[in-house]
Amino acid sequence: MNHIPIEYIGAAPQKKRRRSSLGGWLLLGIALVTGWMFITPFFENAKASEASDSNVSEAISALTQRDDLGSKIAAEALRRTLSKIQHDSAYYHIDFPMGDIPADRGKDVDVVIRSYRALGTDLQQLIHEDISSNFRNYPQLYDNKEPDKNIDHRRVPNLQRFFTRSGEDLPVSKNRADYAFGDLVVWRLVDGSPHIGIVVPGPGTRQDEKWVVHNIGNGPEWADSLLDFSTIGHYRYLPGK
Repeated sequence: MNHIPIEYIGAAPQKKRRRSSLGGWLLLGIALVTGWMFITPFFENAKASEASDSNVSEAISALTQRDDLGSKIAAEALRRTLSKIQHDSAYYHIDFPMGDIPADRGKDVDVVIRSYRALGTDLQQLIHEDISSNFRNYPQLYDNKEPDKNIDHRRVPNLQRFFTRSGEDLPVSKNRADYAFGDLVVWRLVDGSPHIGIVVPGPGTRQDEKWVVHNIGNGPEWADSLLDFSTIGHYRYLPGK
């Protein structure tokens, strides 16, 4: 008996297509971004609460009870964080010695200048005198043909050279234990500019950690950012030693 094949009339059968996972990854990405947007403020607020004014006062009190000068420098750096400062890198004509720009303005170097000045050391005068005697030993990065007492001490490269000449030029390290309270750290920011801060203890139960006080644009702040940038300088300047 012969079997006659039956002809199939209709659409050709289709192989089941594998569903794309692109949509799933897209949804996951959106979820992660959304979650980060909600979580980030939480961590920022927690960090801000750690570095509260009450913790600043406690840290200052603990540091001032210590005998070493580095701790006293760190205490004065922390005291800067209690003042509201508008970031200002403009050139000012100021008095000499002990000249300063308006008290409610400043940048990273002014945290250093004012911290030392509170302890009786006027970096404006010291740097001006050293540059006046050793002009060519300082970075020739500006158009100055002679020392300028209004601005020389407010330039990070000049501070670096002065601390190297008059203090200790210490090794750069990624180990927090190599830094002491009151040490000065210089970083290279992502835009290529140098930036300076002072090593201080952390707040509250983190008082044994190495944090910094610096002004990176929002006024002097107490931050856990010692190793957040590319470190290009580590100095210790203890006047009288």
